[in-house]
Amino acid sequence: MTQNVLAFPRLGMLDQAQCQAIHLASLEILRRTGTRVHCEAALALLRETDAVITDGNLVRFPPGLVEWALAQVPPRVTLCRRGSDQGVVPLQGRVVNFGPGSDCPNYLDPRTGEHRPFKVADVIDAIHVVDALPEMDFCMSMGIPSDLGKVLSLSKGKGSPYRHQFALMLAHTAKPLVFVCDDLADCQAIVAMATAAAGGRDALRLNPTLLLYSEPSTPLQHSQTATEKLLYMAEQGLPIVHSPAPMMGGTAPVTLAGGVALGNAEVLSSLVMHQLKRPGAPFVYGVQAHHLDMKTTISAYGAPEYELARVMTAELGRFYGMPTWGNAGMSDSCALDEQAAADATFAVLVAFLTGTNLVHDVGYLEAGLTTSPEMIVLTAELISMIRRFVGGVRLDAESLALEVIHQVGPGGDFMSTDHTLKHFREMWQPALFSRQRMGEWVNQGRQRLGDRLREKTVALLKAHVPESLPDNVREEIAYILAQ
Repeated sequence: MTQNVLAFPRLGMLDQAQCQAIHLASLEILRRTGTRVHCEAALALLRETDAVITDGNLVRFPPGLVEWALAQVPPRVTLCRRGSDQGVVPLQGRVVNFGPGSDCPNYLDPRTGEHRPFKVADVIDAIHVVDALPEMDFCMSMGIPSDLGKVLSLSKGKGSPYRHQFALMLAHTAKPLVFVCDDLADCQAIVAMATAAAGGRDALRLNPTLLLYSEPSTPLQHSQTATEKLLYMAEQGLPIVHSPAPMMGGTAPVTLAGGVALGNAEVLSSLVMHQLKRPGAPFVYGVQAHHLDMKTTISAYGAPEYELARVMTAELGRFYGMPTWGNAGMSDSCALDEQAAADATFAVLVAFLTGTNLVHDVGYLEAGLTTSPEMIVLTAELISMIRRFVGGVRLDAESLALEVIHQVGPGGDFMSTDHTLKHFREMWQPALFSRQRMGEWVNQGRQRLGDRLREKTVALLKAHVPESLPDNVREEIAYILAQ
C-alpha cells in the first residue's frame, strides 16, 4: 500500500501552452507597440541595451531582452518578522499568505457601527486587529487618516501621510509590512525607518521586513514617480510588487485575455528596468486586472471575471517562476452583510486553490473605499476553515484505519478508540461559526454571526498589546519623520 500520500484539492485553468500564448502576445505588445517611459534614469539603462527608443521615450523591447530579465529574477522571496532572521512569510510555490489592504478613506467602526472618515486612532486599532490574528501574515496601512494634519501639527511632524502610516505600522506590529508611498523621497524615508528597526541596511536586505506595492500606469506607461521607486527598491535589493491594474473595458481591452495580456506586458517591461538596475533583485509578479461594470461604470471586486483574472495571474506567475500577488477577503458591499461574506468566501477559496503567495485587501468593503476590522476578523475565520479544506486528505495506512475498523467490527463504535483520541484534534473547530442547535442557541441569547463578530473584534481592540519598538529605534524613527 502506498504510504504518506496526501491528496489536495486544486484549481487549474491555463496549461503551459496557454501560458505561452499569453506570454507571446505580451512580447508582441512590447515589440510592436512599446511603452512610454517617463523616467530618465530608466531610459538611460535601456539605452545601454538593444531596446529601441523613439519619440523621446517610446520604448520597444526585443523579446530577448525580456527573456534575459526573466532569467535573472529569483524564484523566491521571504519576508521576515521585525527583529528576526526567520522567514515568516515565504513567497514560493503554492504557499498562501494573507493581509489587509491600504489607504481606504473610510472606516466602519466596530464599536459603534458608524461609517466615517478614518482617524489616526482607527489606523492603530486596525493594525492591532491584524497583529492579533494568526491568520493575518502581513500588515498594510488600511486607512488614510483624515486628522493626520492635526496630529502632525501637535507633534511637529513633517512629510506625506504614507511615511507616517508606515511609522504607525512599525510601532504597532512586528509582522512584515507591505507599504505604499507617494514618491521616491517617501520610499527612502520608509526604508530608512525599516533599516533602523532591522539594525542596519545589510540586515534589512538579508532579512527583509517590508515590500513595496507600486504600479505602472495602464495602458503602457511608466510614470516618473513609480519608476523611480521601482529602481530604488532594486538598487537596495528589497522586494517589490509592481502590479498594473488594467480596467477591462476602460483602460484595457474588455476581454479577459486581452486585459491580462496587456497587464502582463506592463509587468514584463517593469521587470526589465528593475533587473537592469540590479540583476537578481527580488520581484513579485502581479496583474490586478479589474473589469469596468458597464451598467454602473465602477470597478467590480465581487465578480466571477475578477476571480478568473486572479487564477490567470497565479498561473502566469508560476509559469515565469516568480512569487505571485493577489486579492481576497474584500467586497463591493457597503455593509458587513451576506454579500460581503459571500464575496470574501469566494475570493479566499480561489486564493487557496490557485496557490497565490501574497494575498492582500482583506477587510475591504465598498470596493476598497472602506476598511472594516470586523470584515478582517470574519475573513480570518474563513481563512482558517478553507486552509483546512485545501490541506487535503492523508491516504496512508494510519488514516485508512483498516486495523481500527477490523477491531471495532460491525455494530461497534469508534468514540473510545485510541485512534480517535489520537486524531480528533485534526478536525477543524470554528472560533466564530456556531454549531449549536436551536434550544441551546435560544438559551444563549440568539446571537447571530454579526453579533459574535462585533464582540470578538471589540475584545481584540481592548485586550491585544503588540510587541513594542525599542526606545532607540523609536527615537530614530522620530528623527526621520522630522526631516
